[in-house]
Amino acid sequence: MAHSDIHYFGIRHHGPGSSKRLLAALEQLQPQYILIEGPADCSDLLPLLAHQQMKPPVALLSYAVEHAQSSIFYPFAEYSPEYQASVWAKQQQIPSAFIDLPIAVRLAQMQAEQLHSEDEEHTNAEQLTPNNNQSDGKSDDQSNNQENTPQLTALLRDPIGVLANIAGYQDAEAWWNDLIEQNRDDSLAIFEQVEHAMTALRQPVAQDSPELAHDHQREAFMRLEIAKIAKLCDGPIAVICGAWHVPALKAKHSAKDDRALIKALPKKLAASKHKSTWIPWTSARLATQTGYGAGVAAPMWYQHLWQHRQQDDHIAPWLVFIAQNLREQGAVISTASVIEAQRLCLSLAAVRDRPQPSFEEITDAVISCMCFGEHALWEQIHNTVLLGQQVGQIPDDTDLVPLLEDLQKRQKKYKLKPEALAREHSLDLRSDIGQNKSILLHQLQLLNVPWGELLDSGSSRGTFREKWRLTWQPEFAIKLVEHIVYGSTIEQAANNKVMASLAKEQNLAVLADSVLNCLTANLSQATEFGLTQLTLRAGQVSDCNDLLTSIAPLIDISRYGSARTLSLSQIDALIERLAIQAALALPYACRNLNDEEAQHVQQNINSAHRALVLHLGDTDILAKWWQAIEAIAHSDQSSYLLIGLCARLLYQNERLSREQLSTMLDKMLSPALPPAQAARFFDGFFTDSVDQLLYDSLLLNAINNWLLQLEETTFVEFLPLFRRVFSNLDAMERKRLFDTLFNNKAHAEIVQNIDTNQHTYWQQHMEKLAKLAQRNKDWLA
Repeated sequence: MAHSDIHYFGIRHHGPGSSKRLLAALEQLQPQYILIEGPADCSDLLPLLAHQQMKPPVALLSYAVEHAQSSIFYPFAEYSPEYQASVWAKQQQIPSAFIDLPIAVRLAQMQAEQLHSEDEEHTNAEQLTPNNNQSDGKSDDQSNNQENTPQLTALLRDPIGVLANIAGYQDAEAWWNDLIEQNRDDSLAIFEQVEHAMTALRQPVAQDSPELAHDHQREAFMRLEIAKIAKLCDGPIAVICGAWHVPALKAKHSAKDDRALIKALPKKLAASKHKSTWIPWTSARLATQTGYGAGVAAPMWYQHLWQHRQQDDHIAPWLVFIAQNLREQGAVISTASVIEAQRLCLSLAAVRDRPQPSFEEITDAVISCMCFGEHALWEQIHNTVLLGQQVGQIPDDTDLVPLLEDLQKRQKKYKLKPEALAREHSLDLRSDIGQNKSILLHQLQLLNVPWGELLDSGSSRGTFREKWRLTWQPEFAIKLVEHIVYGSTIEQAANNKVMASLAKEQNLAVLADSVLNCLTANLSQATEFGLTQLTLRAGQVSDCNDLLTSIAPLIDISRYGSARTLSLSQIDALIERLAIQAALALPYACRNLNDEEAQHVQQNINSAHRALVLHLGDTDILAKWWQAIEAIAHSDQSSYLLIGLCARLLYQNERLSREQLSTMLDKMLSPALPPAQAARFFDGFFTDSVDQLLYDSLLLNAINNWLLQLEETTFVEFLPLFRRVFSNLDAMERKRLFDTLFNNKAHAEIVQNIDTNQHTYWQQHMEKLAKLAQRNKDWLA
């Protein structure tokens, strides 16, 4: 084929103006083959991009099977030129293909770079620093190259930004908008102008620059692919690629040189070592540089430009869209404000010598006229307006990774639509659909896929309701892919992953929490395995704190079975066994502790006590627990913080009489005891239960007398403790406490006097009200 039959279209990735120009040029050219910048070994997936069920934004996901973290995304929006070219090719029934470096090579490069980076870090960590006065060994040429590197890096990273600076624009997006997205010149002429500009930008760059090495390899491969297709095609060929590559692709290079250049590439991965598929993407993720680094700042603005590409005025609908979002936030936006914003857009464009208002002018006008100069108001809707909440869809017959396919089936079955915008869902676990949704979300959490965030988890466990906040992120797809080694379904992968972690876990409390998570996720295999591990581990535990921290989660497991209709009779025996072990070890574990250790044990006793009293009831095992509490309260070797805690527990449950408590208070709060020890007792007794002072005169008088006898320096020393303890009282409770102290109303009683003579009058009054309710006009008689 003649060289002139190959036509190059340098586009801007995710550019609606480029898409519009490209479609017009394709209609004029009527090519027989379309070649698109993309991984060549994924060409068989390209027809799916034009499938009727494919709803952008979507992304081509490629990953290494054995190292799923080595992955690459190629996102496509509705306004992406590559997507529109693919749709046009299918409509015209002409073939299309990708021509860039194969994904097998790109992934091999990525793994090689990761290994090289790890080796460098290891070498740098072991290398000793030489004499600081020695030369660094760099020549003058190397120093000059180092000085030129920042400029070259900026050019390679954003060539459009360099052109924008040359043209006097601060924003590269605005310059590109004026030239491509919103320009009304001839389409073919526009592509020629972009090619000339890129040629001028590439000329000053040294061809042997290390920063260009990767681009040279890619362009060499694309030239070979173009030449291969040219031999098979008799008609015009359209090559669609990033504008930066057009001059290099059109330049004359021998096939021999190109083959020599790509020989330096690492050996590509075997076909069984990598996979590619289509996954849903989100509009917000189009705003980041992914894949080939073509992120845009405002995806929804470009979506708007594409949808209104046939209209002369696309500004008014955009301003109306912004006004709607502001009104939803409670702002009062009048029609006059929208009109003034549009007028200001035109004025700003004229002042800035722009052919028409761009995104920059529109944003300034919105902040001035519709946000009334308040940037904070604009920030409230910034993400919604510019990033959006769109989530793409892929065809049903797409060959997905098994875990992704299982997730998609369950999403459709349970009517859980993935959305980029956070949305709350309230689930009723008594219904099958609510329970299934909950199970799916819990299983995904165990696979490190936090699609749902459980709200108020502490209060919702053990009940029949759960509240979730769902927010879908495209990265969740690759996180699922990373767990393919554990199984082909979400349930199987979650079971296997949890069992692997349970087999290594030694902490009894962590094991109990993991089993509870398995129950909520309905993982029967992992639950059974976890219970076995718990039983084995319980026989080896001698540390009292491990025993105490495991009791509450295990009791939660036993109680939670009622909401999930689970049979957990074997767990009750384990709870009783651990409770007896804890009761026997507790008095000895509370001796000779420092303050930090005592506080830790205090928290563990509190949680275990609440759970045991609720679960065991009046049993012999609970009696042994109370014996341990009594032993601590009457032991001189126990920490005074724990003595106070146990004394309060005994007193609240009427296992310590008022006379016994009075004697203990006289002893613990007497001047003979060091103030620090008395303060520890006070802390243990009244933390989380200071409201007892409102109702118990014995406690109130004891504490009042103790505080009054403290010296000023001692009182100031323990003032933070007093503030922390009394902070649990609300304003009304504090007022009642002051009234009791200062007005001597500790024993005030409410006396009720019943006047039996009024019974007759009250009965007559009720009879009249009954007549009134019946609309009887004689009710006053």
